[in-house]
Amino acid sequence: MKKKAMRDLDLKGKRVLVRVDFNVPLKDGQVSDHTRIRAAVPTLEYLLAQPAAVILCSHLARPDGQPNSAYSLKPVADKLQTMLPGREVSFASDCVGKLAIRTAAALRPGNVLLLENTRFYSEEKQNDNQFSRNLANLADVFINDAFGSAHRSHASTVGVAQYMPAAAGLLMEKELDFLGRAVSRPERPFVAILGGAKVTDKIGVIRSLLGMADTVLIGGGMANTFLKSKGMNVASSFVEDGAVEIAGALLQEYGDRLVLPTELVIANRFNEDADTRIIGASDRVPVRWSILDIGPGTIEQFAVHVRDAQMIVWNGPMGVTELRAFSVGTNALARLVANSRATTIIGGGDSVAAVRRAGLADEITHISTGGGATLEFLQGNKLPGVVALDDC
Repeated sequence: MKKKAMRDLDLKGKRVLVRVDFNVPLKDGQVSDHTRIRAAVPTLEYLLAQPAAVILCSHLARPDGQPNSAYSLKPVADKLQTMLPGREVSFASDCVGKLAIRTAAALRPGNVLLLENTRFYSEEKQNDNQFSRNLANLADVFINDAFGSAHRSHASTVGVAQYMPAAAGLLMEKELDFLGRAVSRPERPFVAILGGAKVTDKIGVIRSLLGMADTVLIGGGMANTFLKSKGMNVASSFVEDGAVEIAGALLQEYGDRLVLPTELVIANRFNEDADTRIIGASDRVPVRWSILDIGPGTIEQFAVHVRDAQMIVWNGPMGVTELRAFSVGTNALARLVANSRATTIIGGGDSVAAVRRAGLADEITHISTGGGATLEFLQGNKLPGVVALDDC
């Protein structure tokens, strides 16, 4: 979609409302992972250099439309201050109302104001017109840089864009560019890698990618459902019984373009020190044992496709990565993807975490900040937060 970018606008001296994705994890009142905050910094630095007065809004977690100090964005403001040395980052304990209006009006160009959690109001998720208007009244221009929330029709992602000029931030532009290339003009061979637990969560994206990619590699819990559809006895392994028929139909329709594990790691219990074995995909899983990771043979099998690829999109882990013993397949795949010559795009928390743990993040072409938004985009669905922006 041809949407206006913030670089198309004259922002000097303007008050700019920026929707960022600061939905970050907190531990003991502090930010425990600042990846999403760091991703917004280039946009903020550009705006501050204009100079513009930068007003930030975001949601954090699910406070159910009520103020809750456990979900305050104040710790995020403190963290952001360390990432913007020489700039003043202030915090408003509300996102609309008299306090927000007064604080936003007093903000000088070259400084930053972070508003309190928009989800402290139920009107945010309802995309309420008056709430949207109240947010818009704080600024002159709206910039959406929250790709991770672009699939939500909320007041701070869609509604506010009705009342002021609206354009994409640098991060939003980057996400749309890389994911757009995968959807509309991929380099070939194009290999998609999908993991995670449920086929039903990703059935749309599986079908979409099978229509675009040359090969789709399936791992994680969803592979169990596909393997059961082929007649494998998976014992106590996680399986979506309601999706077995769908999986079988996909295998019949797409044949060898949909690649399943040939070797698996099984364990006798869900525990770090469980007894483990490596079995073939045609073997029987013993009673009360479960498939928890892909095996060495599958890693080699997937490596052949990864090494030949010119574009790779990866979403979802290959095993139970919360247990170190069963993160081997995911970690090995992370190294293969990072060392590939392909244009590489990774989305999804566990696959991104594997790349970061291995110190390979800088070797990936693009790490998407979107979860659900990335999957929606790869399905070919229009994202409301993008549609709402002004056309070029």
